[in-house]
Amino acid sequence: MTAAPADLPKAGGRFDLAIAVGILVASRQLPADSIEEIEFMGELALSGELRIVPGIIPGLISCREKHRQSIIPVHNAAEAGLLAGGDIRLCKHLLEVCHHLMGKESLPQAEKTKVAKQFHTESLDDVVGQEQAQRALILAAAGGHNLLMSGPPGTGKTMLANRLCTLLPELDDIAALEVAAIKSIAKTNLSTRSYFDAPFRAPHHTASAIALVGGGRDISPGEISLAHNGVLFLDELPEFSPRVLEALREPIEKGNILISRAAYQARLPARFQLIAAMNPCPCGYYGDTDRDCRCSIDRIKKYQQRVSGPLLDRIDFQIELGRLSKADQEKLVAQKTGKENSAKIKKKCYIVGKYS
Repeated sequence: MTAAPADLPKAGGRFDLAIAVGILVASRQLPADSIEEIEFMGELALSGELRIVPGIIPGLISCREKHRQSIIPVHNAAEAGLLAGGDIRLCKHLLEVCHHLMGKESLPQAEKTKVAKQFHTESLDDVVGQEQAQRALILAAAGGHNLLMSGPPGTGKTMLANRLCTLLPELDDIAALEVAAIKSIAKTNLSTRSYFDAPFRAPHHTASAIALVGGGRDISPGEISLAHNGVLFLDELPEFSPRVLEALREPIEKGNILISRAAYQARLPARFQLIAAMNPCPCGYYGDTDRDCRCSIDRIKKYQQRVSGPLLDRIDFQIELGRLSKADQEKLVAQKTGKENSAKIKKKCYIVGKYS
């Protein structure tokens, strides 16, 4: 009933229900043997009503693995319904818990949450031209490779990156539950419509190192953990702080991040696919056929060196995108009819997931 380990400080209202039941047992208002093999998670109002608590999925997974019954607020029913095979009971009020423990009235079990398949409105056939970049994106999706796209503004780097998720297979049950558990801890909205979709995270280049890799006083997942089993897209890569970018080297290599504090350590999952985009120079037009670059050679080198060699060494594909002339654009738009969309490309490349 109590949270372990006992030497670590606890925070949050999730322990209210367990403390209340413990007091009732200690005062002999409830039998002591009634709480054996049961875990209580929930925040109590002054009226005795139970309120929703964040980060409940990891606790429910642990209870299921140890074959223990869980009693949680009814407001967490949607999250609880994502777990199959566990004895999870829902309650609205402390009195209902007391009646359940005394054998007067059993609490209802959590029902399986219905998950709908997400419909993508975007597709790779939206992109006109850039055949080499599209090919690189397909190969990156098929093999889970990291990809860096470099080119002037307006060449389609961001558009291509946003369509990577349409090429990825759906997550299996284990991977989807891992993603849901991280979102639960991070207090991020968990949508049942995108439950089996690989996560796609695109933090702004002003993000701090803690925001990207996780941490803080009360350790919370960062963007790399929220992108676990999915894609982390870093647009304007050289604009990120070099210190922030260097923090990515270990997670890319190991698939997790170890955050250390004086009293304890936490290892967070971070197995993500890195997709990055950058301009070739500060003004963005170095090598462009339409506009002249105003940057000196020294500025260009300094700008490109903001991305270190060890980080570039961890990126499998590095491609350059050029600007299409207006004549080529008009010709390609006219030839767009009959081009394969993302769904057909997935089947053709044998990128198979949970598809009907």
